[in-house]
Amino acid sequence: MKFVVSSTELLGHLQAISRVISSKNTLPILDNFLFNLSGNDLEITASDLESTLITRMKLENATGDGIIALPARILLDTLKEFSVQPLSFDINLDTLAVVIISENGKFNVVGQNGIDFPALPAIRKEKKFSFVINADVMLAGINRTLFATADDELRPVMGGIFVEASTDKITFVASDAHKLVRYQRSDTHADDNSSFILPKKPASLLRNILPKEEGPVTVEFDDKNAFFNLNDYKVVCRLVEGNYPNYNSVIPKNNPRKVTVDRVEFYNTLRRVSVFSNQASNLVKLQLKGNQMTVSAQDIDFSISAYEKIKCQYEGEDLEIGFKSVFLLEILSNMASQDVMIELADPTRAGLFLPGESENESEDLLMLLMPMMINA
Repeated sequence: MKFVVSSTELLGHLQAISRVISSKNTLPILDNFLFNLSGNDLEITASDLESTLITRMKLENATGDGIIALPARILLDTLKEFSVQPLSFDINLDTLAVVIISENGKFNVVGQNGIDFPALPAIRKEKKFSFVINADVMLAGINRTLFATADDELRPVMGGIFVEASTDKITFVASDAHKLVRYQRSDTHADDNSSFILPKKPASLLRNILPKEEGPVTVEFDDKNAFFNLNDYKVVCRLVEGNYPNYNSVIPKNNPRKVTVDRVEFYNTLRRVSVFSNQASNLVKLQLKGNQMTVSAQDIDFSISAYEKIKCQYEGEDLEIGFKSVFLLEILSNMASQDVMIELADPTRAGLFLPGESENESEDLLMLLMPMMINA
């Protein structure tokens, strides 16, 4: 089996899928890339059992078909050092000896039998759901929600993004019980209502690959696995099993107090003032009175405190409410709008953070943050 490939093109594809390879693989074969040559199509696979990434390349110069597993670290470290040039791979499938020939040299590697590489899971036809979503919509959904997922081993369902497809919209939800993000798109829908929980690692892998893609992504899933079919890549992952909590029930409905404030100014003020907050609690207080917001923090143990006033548009009675500054900064930095609108009910109920204006009429973004006790 022989083929010729551009060094930089191969490196780009290998780097994209290498992120899935774990440093603590239980099976030694998973420290390899699986090369599968069929005609002029080269398919390269990397996996950690839970998630699998597959990339496809069209070759102009290839002879023979076959599969072989090649060591990932050696290939990546070698390809990084090449300038742009064609490399020819000469693979003996009987001895698993691989010779890589460059313009000026020759490199010998020993592969492993590709048959030992774990097979892809199959989606059961009777439980299969599928829908098509644009790459940029999928990327926006992951980008907006990934930061809000939890690292809670006791509640694995909270450690992923809940993707809910319905006949009129697609919804992405993530929450860690302190903050919650719900991102909806009405310009994408499915033929039937269905949902799954996408784990954090494959969500991160998709976030790295999707910017390189254009056009539709076909999502197929059952109760155990999901397949994301892109133009040049395929992502396969095991889903988080369990039922996602009813997120709509925690979103407060009647919020008479409404604040509109410049997002960047609010963010920068918070960064300055939060330096003076207690390191254990990170508590910052927001005091709303007239068209002014006072952001304050103090650490009694070190006798330090700070406050700063910023202009805002405020409707409602005077209010003082406390939030954890780290979470508040995360929410503001994951919004893109110039202004942020905050809807509040009272100091004990969650605050809603909405973009002041939306570039896209079909998107609906809502972020929620639980308050902290001010006098604790």
